[in-house]
Amino acid sequence: MTFSYDNPYATTRHPVFARNMVATSHPLAAQAGLRMLQQGGNAVDAAVASAAAMTICEPVSNGLGSDAFCILWDGQQLHGLNAAGCAPAKWSVDYFRRKYGDDASAPPKRGIDSVTVPGAVAAWVQLNKRFGRLPLADVLAPAIEIAERGYLVPPVVCQKWAAAVPELQSQPGFADAFMPWGRAPQVGELFRFPAAAQALRRIAASRGVAFYGGEIAHAIQRFAAAQGGVIEAGDFERYQPEWVEPLSVGYRGYTLHEIGPSGQGIAALMALGMLNHFDLGALGAHSVSAKHVQIEAMKLAFADVYRHVAEPSWMAVTPAQMLDESYLKSRARLIRMNKAQDFGPGLPRQGGTIYLTAADESGMMVSFIQSNYLGFGSGCVEPGFGISLQNRGHGFSLQGDSPNVVAPGKRPFHTIIPAFLSQDGQPVMSFGVMGAHMQPQGHVQTLVRMLDHGQNPQAACDAPRWRANPDGTLNVEASADPAVVQGLKDRGHRIEALADSYQDFGAGQFIWRLGDPKTEGYIGASDSRRDGLVAGF
Repeated sequence: MTFSYDNPYATTRHPVFARNMVATSHPLAAQAGLRMLQQGGNAVDAAVASAAAMTICEPVSNGLGSDAFCILWDGQQLHGLNAAGCAPAKWSVDYFRRKYGDDASAPPKRGIDSVTVPGAVAAWVQLNKRFGRLPLADVLAPAIEIAERGYLVPPVVCQKWAAAVPELQSQPGFADAFMPWGRAPQVGELFRFPAAAQALRRIAASRGVAFYGGEIAHAIQRFAAAQGGVIEAGDFERYQPEWVEPLSVGYRGYTLHEIGPSGQGIAALMALGMLNHFDLGALGAHSVSAKHVQIEAMKLAFADVYRHVAEPSWMAVTPAQMLDESYLKSRARLIRMNKAQDFGPGLPRQGGTIYLTAADESGMMVSFIQSNYLGFGSGCVEPGFGISLQNRGHGFSLQGDSPNVVAPGKRPFHTIIPAFLSQDGQPVMSFGVMGAHMQPQGHVQTLVRMLDHGQNPQAACDAPRWRANPDGTLNVEASADPAVVQGLKDRGHRIEALADSYQDFGAGQFIWRLGDPKTEGYIGASDSRRDGLVAGF
């Protein structure tokens, strides 16, 4: 691939070139990963170190009680890791109906009854055990140091932290952990998290056993019971992440790989499968038509994803059926070039997040994402070990006819999705974009800019984005060309303006392999919408 290095977008960033590389949304986390590479570790060691540091540096978006997913190239083949947490054994539709009434349509958005078993720590342990080069204690050391010594809170994190306080300050453990002055930290204030440092030390010493059935799990059980919750240490002890084969679809001579359901990565695959039937390169990167076609393809994909996707054993159709080439072609035919439409689901033929990536000169590449879902997750924080618990249980339904109906041990619908690009069976790029249902849309938009229009990863990262919403509205970033926005309105798109680029249009990191990593290395890019950093040598 020959990129243009002319970046037409307002940015102060340039792509980074190196043989060993880490890209994250917080500089201290990128430095933690780079430290592992400099100590003789590999890309997995770097990714786990960065992920652990991110739980401290950006607690709004993730924590020790998060879930995670990973796609990695080990130098020979691609692997997927699904570390989505499962529902507690005592969860059922009846459990929630008794507590919240017959009118409740889903588990609560916040509080202890939104918490499923966290999977992120299990992901770190599995990655370290199977592919890491350094001891887990060494890999977690930077995060422990940051938690104990503290760090100065940056503006972007500060903004989201303060916004969450009014809703979450009454949740158990939240104020003690995240309002050390009786309020959210201000920009530049030193935030320490010694309880989380204690948890990280126990996790490192026990290689995760303390978290999954040991003393941390029992502490969470006691904490949950005090709040009327039913998650127990046994739920943690039974939990295991799952190694999976990523799903894929071909596009412009490349192959995009995503983790399959119950995640929404299949939406990006479906949209690209439809876009295969349009010549986007001929339409031009900045044209109304190019954006219109991508938006309509995403809307079609989401219509199916929201109707059909759940844990695979609960789906009425298979992922293979949803990705069937003839089915995607039939869906692409529904797109009208001059008119925006509201699409319903088709019937395939029957048969708050952080993202980071790391690569090393041996050729190993890691695409990793973890999240507590909505900002600060459930808002519940176990005080002894600083476990900020996610709220993925809110992704379940209480409707019996939904494939996402809650059930014991089941995984809920998931939004976080790492991505990976290959060509002819060889690795090309590890990448991801953060932000709820913006994630597959970010994957599609950045790939189209790189593969159809030849933009380099940093330019593709910096370009203004759009976001199609489940209610049929469309958000367009403030930096978008007004003429393009008007053109989309003329075709019937219902556009609502949003000014918050950090949250509403995602942020991402990209590492593109140039050739032999020992001699040619990688290109790295990090989104200017967040305080990200690409570090390498």
